[in-house]
Amino acid sequence: MTTLSGGSRPDRARLGPGRAEIDRWRTAAEMLDAVRSEPGRTRVELARDLGLTSGSATEITARLRDLGWVTEERAPCGGRGRPTTKVVPAPDGPAVVAVDVRFEGWRAALAGLDGVPVAVRSGRHAVRDPDRVATDLAAVVTGLVDAHPGPVVGVGVGVAATLVDSHLAQASGQGWSPLDVRRIGAGLDLPVYAGNDANVAGVAEVRDGAAAGADPALYLTVEVGIGGVLLLAGRPQTGARGAAGEFGHLPFGDPSLPCSCGAHGHWDSEVDGRALARMLGEPEPDDPYGYFLEVLARAAADEPGATEVIGRAAHALGRGTSGLVNAHDPEIVVFGGLGIALRHAAPDRFHDAYVAGLMAFRRDDPPPVVDAAHGADGVLRGAAAIALDHATSAEGLAEQAA
Repeated sequence: MTTLSGGSRPDRARLGPGRAEIDRWRTAAEMLDAVRSEPGRTRVELARDLGLTSGSATEITARLRDLGWVTEERAPCGGRGRPTTKVVPAPDGPAVVAVDVRFEGWRAALAGLDGVPVAVRSGRHAVRDPDRVATDLAAVVTGLVDAHPGPVVGVGVGVAATLVDSHLAQASGQGWSPLDVRRIGAGLDLPVYAGNDANVAGVAEVRDGAAAGADPALYLTVEVGIGGVLLLAGRPQTGARGAAGEFGHLPFGDPSLPCSCGAHGHWDSEVDGRALARMLGEPEPDDPYGYFLEVLARAAADEPGATEVIGRAAHALGRGTSGLVNAHDPEIVVFGGLGIALRHAAPDRFHDAYVAGLMAFRRDDPPPVVDAAHGADGVLRGAAAIALDHATSAEGLAEQAA
């Protein structure tokens, strides 16, 4: 497993465990990774798959049990021989906090070893001042930590903005950037791991969602603009500064149209809620996401103007998607957010543009385009995954054992 971006914690914890101690936990991390991927495997199966002796498997399981990560249940007896046990996530074991930060509000939850969000809380930003947003979310995280009966070992954050240097969220044109996501974990002595919302949602889909088992996979979403991520061997490709995946800023649009990022001619200008308003000759909306939903509803009611601009946006979405497929050669394309509704609102316009834009050799068997499996929970699941990736690594386990 892999973390999406670096974490931050107080200076005294940055020294961390030594290399020898980290190495001592590597096989335990492999076992915990196996339990995350397939809970309920027996200790005998884990020993076989990891190349361990029975004694080593027993000792490593005991160490993970002492840290609170796993427990053992008696496995059904399949015949003669000594009984064995299933290794499963421990109830009330270590957890992480996952946070989904949007333009208008937030969601937060706890997640144990299975990565499933529980105790989900949500709210709207009182104001969009970045310091106030960080302070308010730090209080939410603290409340979740206090409510969990077991230890909390990390915070994962997915934020609807460009993430620069793994911590500074810059949402151009949205009124409250830059937001230093490290402050969300302030005062908790917990590492904070962050990613762009599309990046972490893509992680969730490739781990156990619509793209599970696919390699490479391309995840795209339409929110306020178009975002996404290319995933290779389950790992998000985040770039030199963590800012990869800003697909909406590819020059797939009218070069005369300015973008809020400071450039011209971007794909966003043909697809999102601001694009729909421009095509309809209506004022730019304060809430592009809500406006997009409104135009979709108007199109569903057969309003001619709305139907036409939805078709144009679906065509632009299909055309741009084909360009990314030509560039990255994914096995599958997964759509999240408003991309799902847009594609289904004008399926022929999307499909025709998608196929027409593909290189000829791809057209007989184009990569399938499917809907995300995790829906509104995708960002929370992905944020939990990137925090759990560190917590269950050899370094993370060594830190917890110190």
